[in-house]
Amino acid sequence: MCMDISSLRNKAEAGFLDGQMLIAMPGMPDARFARTVIYMCAHSSEGAMGIVVNKPSRSIVFPDLLQQLDIIDKDAAIRLPHRVAGVPVLAGGPVETTRGFVLHSMDTTIEDSTLPISENIGLTITLDMLRAIARGDGPEEAILALGYASWGAGQLEREIQENTWLHGPISRDLVFGVDHEAKYDTALRQLGIDPAFLSQEAGHA
Repeated sequence: MCMDISSLRNKAEAGFLDGQMLIAMPGMPDARFARTVIYMCAHSSEGAMGIVVNKPSRSIVFPDLLQQLDIIDKDAAIRLPHRVAGVPVLAGGPVETTRGFVLHSMDTTIEDSTLPISENIGLTITLDMLRAIARGDGPEEAILALGYASWGAGQLEREIQENTWLHGPISRDLVFGVDHEAKYDTALRQLGIDPAFLSQEAGHA
């Protein structure tokens, strides 16, 4: 879980898409990102980093992960409140998939560890946030992502120009909501796009 957040903090100072979303177009050439909605954590001339927010992990749930990290034992896992036990664990992207990244509301932060992304959403990459959640005094809203997506300098801009991605504002529901299957179509509708129409257009391309 431990990762130097200073590089992200530097990138986030004047990022174009910080706190916004990327939506994969139907013709996405990389199967790993098919139908993904990505919350952008950092974007600058040096590159970009984001978290996929609509792909649940198929391998682990939150109580099991807390046990694996020795934050709680098996008995404590059974007694976890539903709100804690139900924290979504997502496949956040193909980079560093063994590391956890907590996106959360800003009502709880960890000093010198939480990176504010927008006014009400932050990113924390230390075990301290997971311990706070397990104790029941963590943020009101949170997701844990295993891994992240990243782009080198100029790469994301090129992909957007090639119509690989759409982008725009993102709602808290799209970040923290639990209906992950619906998030892709919801994200398109929030941009004023009918998902069925976009699929038809891609089919005729």
